[in-house]
Amino acid sequence: MRDLVVVKKSGRKVPFDRDKLLRSVEIALRKRNVDPDRIDRAVTGIVRQLESSGETEVASGEIGRLVMEALKSLDDVAYVRFASVYRNFREAKDFHEVLGELKTEDDVG
Repeated sequence: MRDLVVVKKSGRKVPFDRDKLLRSVEIALRKRNVDPDRIDRAVTGIVRQLESSGETEVASGEIGRLVMEALKSLDDVAYVRFASVYRNFREAKDFHEVLGELKTEDDVG
């Protein structure tokens, strides 16, 4: 992978770290019964999406969005856990909103 730089919310730039991405996904999935191979494939998929963008810099928010998308297909609880941190939930209604998103998608699918 070419050197990809992550632009943090503060504007600070840091090198992309696949291991950090994997740890974030694993933390969200802690104590959930998800095959490690599925986790690795999800992380590899995120990395490939970042690589295929052709950009040398990526906003941390874009990585967060891709992680949420991947977690949604892996495990609903992990998705809500990650969303609570990524979206900086402050009150119960924030959880209700994201749970509503999951329910709406389940109804459609």
